[in-house]
Amino acid sequence: MRAGTRPSAGMVVAYLALAVYAAISLYPFAWMVSGAFKNRLEILEGGNLIPRSPTLDTLVDTWGRLNFFDYFLNSLKVTGLTVLGVLVVYSLASYAFAMIEFPGRRAIFWFFVALLFVPSITVLLPLTILESRLGILGTHIGLVLPFVNGTAPLTVLLLTNAFRAIPRELHDAARADGAGEVRIFLRVYLPLVRPTLITVAVLTAVPTWNEYPLSRVSLNEESRYTLPLALEQLASGNVPSYNEIMAGSLILVVPVIVLFLALQRYFVNGLSGAVKE
Repeated sequence: MRAGTRPSAGMVVAYLALAVYAAISLYPFAWMVSGAFKNRLEILEGGNLIPRSPTLDTLVDTWGRLNFFDYFLNSLKVTGLTVLGVLVVYSLASYAFAMIEFPGRRAIFWFFVALLFVPSITVLLPLTILESRLGILGTHIGLVLPFVNGTAPLTVLLLTNAFRAIPRELHDAARADGAGEVRIFLRVYLPLVRPTLITVAVLTAVPTWNEYPLSRVSLNEESRYTLPLALEQLASGNVPSYNEIMAGSLILVVPVIVLFLALQRYFVNGLSGAVKE
């Protein structure tokens, strides 16, 4: 909209609708933040969104007494290894799809893309049986490998398009200078797709950090629990402490929010660049 021009009625209605939708979406989050700073008595009373006597005791107790730091480290380990595996494996695979001619390249690429339409829950049972036979069921590596595999369709699609968007002349010039494919990949192409790599990292880290179904089926030892399972323990007690549940939820979502805010510029640039062909 240009400066000095009056918005049309349609735009006003659209903005009002978006504002109402944003308020409805943010209201539960605001209650979660509010509850994390209330004591048990005040949250049971309900009432005001803003705490009467804000306290950090609930967050401190949830973090310390309930061993949330250990669960936090477990989630960090699983998420970090998953992101690392995705970036290493699928950056190489996507470079091959984009730049190297080999038999069946298009068929294999579109097979990966087609997997986008397969619901992940449908492979939960066979995946559990396979991991049990491999002896990795109940371990963190038993979470990391399926997570890495599950990100293949979208990651390959984004990174392949990002590599294809780079002028082919750069590849030919590097080959003329005597560089091999590995050196071209590491020195020329990988730096140029950094925004897309960051986008892939964020798109991988967020669902991995929040993942629940496979973790619930796989992990039985409490010492290996991730944050979503720790949060479930809080909610499944005989007398749930809702302020502690809110505090645990806040601990769970804050790292994701911080990650997105820190990388949103790269995320937007990488996503817009990767979908261009």
